[in-house]
Amino acid sequence: MEEQSVETTLYSLSASPPTQPDRRGGERYLRLLRVGSILVEGRRELCLIRNISAGGMMIRAYSSISVGTPLSIELKQGDPINGTVQWLKDELAGVSFDQPIDVIGLLATSDDRPRPRLPRIEMDCKIWVRQEADVIRARGINISQGGVCVETKAELIIGGDVVVTLPGLTPAAGVLKWSAGETYGIAFNRTLVLSELVDWLKDQQDEQRRLAAV
Repeated sequence: MEEQSVETTLYSLSASPPTQPDRRGGERYLRLLRVGSILVEGRRELCLIRNISAGGMMIRAYSSISVGTPLSIELKQGDPINGTVQWLKDELAGVSFDQPIDVIGLLATSDDRPRPRLPRIEMDCKIWVRQEADVIRARGINISQGGVCVETKAELIIGGDVVVTLPGLTPAAGVLKWSAGETYGIAFNRTLVLSELVDWLKDQQDEQRRLAAV
């Protein structure tokens, strides 16, 4: 039986706010989106956060808001972030932050309290997937401590064991859990070490900034 895909809040290293989503077709998801608290026109409300980038976020609000409405959201307790609604589509709203935020700093807390598993982080880099005797070059779409989503024209075997290699990270063994066209979801056998993944993401962020400055 085909496993149901899971939709969780997506974090991006991009400096741009999220754009309007493409047509939302027949993909089925279990929704585990992050719940946020927004302050809009003097009232505090809950929302679901679809994705967050350095420049903005896409949310599902549960009350009527208009394009141009200023609001604030607490992504960390006691640290509100101000922004403005830029677009509306169906029940979704795109918010542009007044100032860019540090996405990696948002994910990597410095205290000793227990931390939840790192959510999915958007990426765009080369990745190698070894399944049986084949080593396949793919494009990494997003990653978490628990797995990675890749895109490749090669046919991979659902349920098969794989080893994933990203430049700068230790190869990780996993299992191919689902596919949707040329997109595949891989669950790692062991969660990645948080400090190593955060350092790797910082390197990716620095590389994006370097390329943008060229």
